[in-house]
Amino acid sequence: MGAAPRTVARKLIDSHLVEGVPRPGSEIGLRIDQTLTQDATGTMVMLELEALDLDRVRTRTSVQYVDHNLLQSDERNMADHIFLRSACRRYGLWYSRAGNGVSHPTHMQRFGVPGATMVGSDSHTCAAGSLGMLAIGVGGLEVAMAMAGEPLYVAMPEIWGVRLTGELPPWVSAKDVILEMLRRHGVRGGVQRIIEYHGPGLASLSAMDRHVIANMGAELGATTTVFPADDRVLEFLRGEGREGDFTELTADPGAVYDVTEEIDLSSLEPLIARPGSPGDVVPVREAAGEEVHQVVVGSSANPGLRDFAVVAAIMRGRQAHPRVSFDVNPTSRQILVDLTTMGAATGLIRAGARIHQPGCLGCIGMGQAPAVGRNSLRTFPRNFPGRSGTEDDLVWLCSPETAAAAALTGRITDPRDLPQDPPEVRLPARSSVIPAMLEPPPSAPGERPELEKGPSIGGLPDLDPLPDRLRAPVVIKVGDDVSTDEILPAGARALPFRSDIARLAGFAFTRLDEGYPERARAAGPHVVVGGRNYGQGSSREHAAIAPRHLGLRMVIAVSYARIHWQNLVNFGVLPLEFADPDDYGRIAQGDELEAGDLRETLAAGDELHVRNLTRDETYRLRHRLSPRQRELVAAGGQIPFLRCRLSRSATTGR
Repeated sequence: MGAAPRTVARKLIDSHLVEGVPRPGSEIGLRIDQTLTQDATGTMVMLELEALDLDRVRTRTSVQYVDHNLLQSDERNMADHIFLRSACRRYGLWYSRAGNGVSHPTHMQRFGVPGATMVGSDSHTCAAGSLGMLAIGVGGLEVAMAMAGEPLYVAMPEIWGVRLTGELPPWVSAKDVILEMLRRHGVRGGVQRIIEYHGPGLASLSAMDRHVIANMGAELGATTTVFPADDRVLEFLRGEGREGDFTELTADPGAVYDVTEEIDLSSLEPLIARPGSPGDVVPVREAAGEEVHQVVVGSSANPGLRDFAVVAAIMRGRQAHPRVSFDVNPTSRQILVDLTTMGAATGLIRAGARIHQPGCLGCIGMGQAPAVGRNSLRTFPRNFPGRSGTEDDLVWLCSPETAAAAALTGRITDPRDLPQDPPEVRLPARSSVIPAMLEPPPSAPGERPELEKGPSIGGLPDLDPLPDRLRAPVVIKVGDDVSTDEILPAGARALPFRSDIARLAGFAFTRLDEGYPERARAAGPHVVVGGRNYGQGSSREHAAIAPRHLGLRMVIAVSYARIHWQNLVNFGVLPLEFADPDDYGRIAQGDELEAGDLRETLAAGDELHVRNLTRDETYRLRHRLSPRQRELVAAGGQIPFLRCRLSRSATTGR
């Protein structure tokens, strides 16, 4: 009897499985081929490699990008870049210099390989699924462990097959496909799932179109997104001069998915996410007429040459509305050269665009902050409150076509209502490959160069074991869908301290409650209570490390976003869930909680009890920790756990 037909996701998992059984919900271990780090998270990864005393990375390819913290308003960002370059030379990573490009499209152009696995310390690492890769965003410590040759442990997700039919109509593009998924399912719809796109509609979507869709699978809460490696992927790699890296990878005929969905591409219309959440999606015509003061084109969510060229084509011979700040962030130096060669860059400049250096910039609040109470339309993946760098921001997410229409009219406008024909864009068959901005790792380990640490480079906090008895106050209680941007903000004020946890901790939760850091320091060991989907958004592990530095030992939430849940575990914070979600409403900030026999209870099962001493109540709580993770939390986190394991091995010889 032959083997059962398999999906693309299952083929990727089976070919890299080193531990466990791939049954939904059970923990599996996967061998990792590639890693991706960027400068907002990479400094912690390099400090973690130092703590692990790694000699050289053991992955096939590891790349460190500098794309987030490009504004050198003081010495700290450049000090981090110097440190990261020295770490690449010490540990054997590729180094992508500042201004070379945003990590995800640049990695896709230069390093992406069908059939490979990758982890990245950025939640949008899933974009590489556009090439037929299994690419998962995780916390930095898990990336460091993968570099050290350790498996990636994840709960086996369900595989959600989304069948695409038809072709996109004029004025509708790939961004509208993923916005349609968010319109249907919201920011929790993909939790514990891999989204796999298949069907005849794929033929009309380029590899970069697929990147747009795969990138924002993170906004659905999905573990990752995968596409097949087919003729469109071969076409992309040929254009990058890398056709030799192509391997066909498609689902077997008759492959069965755990969950199914269908989208007729020809039925889609321009969509837009309203301020506050990527999941609050409506047709553009429903929001039409709203006055716009800023339009920003770029980011990893719309990173392809086509995404910029179509805006240039729409704007050709026209001027941006005088009220609109029209900003263009090319996503790579390579794309900027191609735009210039095509004449599109000149057209954008003539239309009033401000051309910025290739990088993330406004997407993480590093510049381009909008005015208070004024609408900003962006081709970005996220619009969580305050992420832009402006506390009372009004950020909308849309396609390049909708962004260009607003730049022309000064109002939210369905691009189908513009008095012009749909744009025609012809792209070059070959990209302008610029390898000089990528520094290869030393060819052999040789001597170990010193890490170059400026005064702004700190260290990891001490990670003591979980106490067996915890009596601690609830220092803050937050609501549903709290993002890591609200737990530990990005932006130009906080991010320069990302390598100095003691200083960065002063920003923890301040977007929600400015008094948290002071109360937490005074309390010492303490508890945070959260609602549904706690910790959605960015993978930055600083959102776990900084509160841990202030004394956080336990989080009790209704439910968690995957990456932040794992980050809490990695740093010895116990993540618990209410057995009865109604108990969330019974706890208040300031309540004193007590839990006893934590270690024994954790080892015994998945349920424990916490006493609310203030209200004389007891709550049943659950966790989803595997036996391995229980040991890890009890040890105080991944690093002390590994040190203990290595110490035992040295003592026993095993």
